[in-house]
Amino acid sequence: MCLAVPGRVLDIGEKDGTRMATVDFGGVQKEVCLEYLPDLQVGEYAIVHVGFALQRLDEESARQTLALFEELGMLQEEFGDPWEQAALQAGADTPWPFADGPDAGEVTTPEVAQEGRQ
Repeated sequence: MCLAVPGRVLDIGEKDGTRMATVDFGGVQKEVCLEYLPDLQVGEYAIVHVGFALQRLDEESARQTLALFEELGMLQEEFGDPWEQAALQAGADTPWPFADGPDAGEVTTPEVAQEGRQ
């Protein structure tokens, strides 16, 4: 599923002649195109779909929507690592060698990998 997700603009710049921003989606940061909202400023919220900011949104609505998406697990579904999600769905017997952190090369279970990301 591909969602339109509210995010807060952290910084704005230009990349190859296109106005771009770093946007925070409840802890996940992604690069987003601002060409459809050329007057969007740092600190404002926007609805983002497939990498494009489409509509300005007030802060309260954005926070409520992000909280609901988090509660439903939709942020992880939308922004999570698909390999990690597959390993977690496979169960504890499946090794997960791609954990982040200083021991990234160690083979571990999906539960241990998930704990390290929280």
